[in-house]
Amino acid sequence: MNISQQRGTTGRSQVRRAELIAIGRKLFADTSYDALSVDDIAQHAGVAKGLIYYYFKSKRGYYLAIVEDSVAELVARATGEPDLPGAERVRRTIDGYLHYAEHHHAAYRTIVTGGVGSDAEVLAIRDGVREELVAAIAEGAYGRRTVPPLARLALVGWLSGVEGATLDWIGSAGAEGQPGRPELAALLVRQLRATLTVIEEFVPECPAPPAASDGPASPPDDHRDRVAVTESA
Repeated sequence: MNISQQRGTTGRSQVRRAELIAIGRKLFADTSYDALSVDDIAQHAGVAKGLIYYYFKSKRGYYLAIVEDSVAELVARATGEPDLPGAERVRRTIDGYLHYAEHHHAAYRTIVTGGVGSDAEVLAIRDGVREELVAAIAEGAYGRRTVPPLARLALVGWLSGVEGATLDWIGSAGAEGQPGRPELAALLVRQLRATLTVIEEFVPECPAPPAASDGPASPPDDHRDRVAVTESA
């Protein structure tokens, strides 16, 4: 087999693997982990179950690959514009995070809650995405990804609140009076501003960014403000 043939085979394998992961994301969104067997997965995918074992070794390996793929998409969505000014990067990070949760309810719940039971590997993946998001927020606010422990704890606390609010938000999707994504994003940015102010009090080497230049958008009181929030998110 020549090099071009090898590359073609590798490319086809990557596409096939990605297709199986996409199918798995849909399956596990509607059916619990324990309720799906490898035979069920293969039947839904229209492939021999040996192909599942070939790419993922086991059902658990398949599930972990789906979680990792979901995490990669969430992180890419939330941190995909690193060249923006700090304040705008923070806003886009929050909006991208909410956008992912809004369109991938099941995957988001898996990432945030740790997936199947207390699976240590899934929990490690969840912790990794939390660290990446905290680092992204720190970089947007302070221009660096690493901050003193007390500042990091404050950001982790804020992110935990974001997770709880987002879970409740997607769980109440469509309910009367529920805010849209721009409104929730504006609220979370305001809460982050308050957190950064508190961090500055306790950790002076981490001053809050100037409110005049990168403060969060105001809550939408009328249609004009609502459009402004949408455009900034």
